[in-house]
Amino acid sequence: MSSPLSGLGTIGSIGALPKLPPLQPANTEEGFSGVLQNALSQVNQISGGAEEQIGTLLKGGNADVSSVMIAVEKADVAFQLMMQVRNKIVAAYQDIEKMQF
Repeated sequence: MSSPLSGLGTIGSIGALPKLPPLQPANTEEGFSGVLQNALSQVNQISGGAEEQIGTLLKGGNADVSSVMIAVEKADVAFQLMMQVRNKIVAAYQDIEKMQF
């Protein structure tokens, strides 16, 4: 009876693996806070666009009701996503606070 791993053959040595360069962040100045700031600005931009469309609709402009509602829903979903990310960050911070070193 053969081993289930016998079909794999020999793996070889670790030295035969290719050398990969160390991972570098895309922008060392930006980091995690930059990513969060970028996401917040995008949420603000989406919200501002929805507010503009609402204003155009209320002023009697050529805005379509369905496109305004879609813009409002996009802004709502973006805000809810931002709040969930915030909640996860706060929960992670609280977990780190509870750790004893």
